[in-house]
Amino acid sequence: MRRDVFQAIADPVRRDIIDLLSTEIHTINEVAEKFEISRPAVSKHIKILVECGLISINQKGRARYCQIEPKNLIPAFLWIEKFHKQWEDRIDAFENYLDHIQTKNDTNE
Repeated sequence: MRRDVFQAIADPVRRDIIDLLSTEIHTINEVAEKFEISRPAVSKHIKILVECGLISINQKGRARYCQIEPKNLIPAFLWIEKFHKQWEDRIDAFENYLDHIQTKNDTNE
């Protein structure tokens, strides 16, 4: 079953794994040590991230290294960015409204 990037980032543990791997490559064991869940549970999350193309696994000797594939986060980034602009405009409008109310209250005192 092929999963997509949105399924991957829907889970907070997987987002934390992505965050961890965004700064450096780790072995699966190193990743598992960072979480308070079982190693098999971490392995399951890693498997989903691999299926989504967000991380790759490279074998070096007996160790398996996890590396982020940031280009595959682009679809999620573009989708989120679309809403970021909408919310930024709404927040700016709300701030302007509050400034207007404050100015009105200051002139009435």
